[in-house]
Amino acid sequence: MKLESRSQSDKATIIMASLQKAPVPPFSYEDAVKKVRMAEDAWNSRDPSKIKMAYSVDTVWRNRSEFFKGRDEVEAFLTKKFEVENGYRLIKEIWSHSENRIAVRFSYEFHDEEHNWYRAYGNENWEFDENGLMKYRHASINDVPIKEADRKFHWSTGQRPLDHPGLSELGL
Repeated sequence: MKLESRSQSDKATIIMASLQKAPVPPFSYEDAVKKVRMAEDAWNSRDPSKIKMAYSVDTVWRNRSEFFKGRDEVEAFLTKKFEVENGYRLIKEIWSHSENRIAVRFSYEFHDEEHNWYRAYGNENWEFDENGLMKYRHASINDVPIKEADRKFHWSTGQRPLDHPGLSELGL
């Protein structure tokens, strides 16, 4: 059934559902863990247009020493990021949570154009609006050069397999 032929109430429900990103606050521990995995999966897609939809329209970011506001700036940043961070694979792990905030630690591996490998280590603080969209993201990240033989994230690009170890299991 086309949207035009639906009742006003049905239209409002459909539009609101498209503006929400479940789970929504207040978060239980299980909700927060799910939210972290959803973020990891989205970032591992390397699709900026998909990733930006987890953020509020007016989202505010600090990523390292850069600052962004709004989905368009986030998408532009991510597009540039994924152009230079080749072989990108990310693992996130929950650190703590409250009703509408989640803290995570993460690590990702990538190589540059010269095939120099790096492992980035970071922490993020997230705050969500009532629709479950991330309103604030504060990220502190450090890159460490590694040898290709020291890589720990071995899966095809895209979503990390469910049986692949997480950060704690890898000793990171």
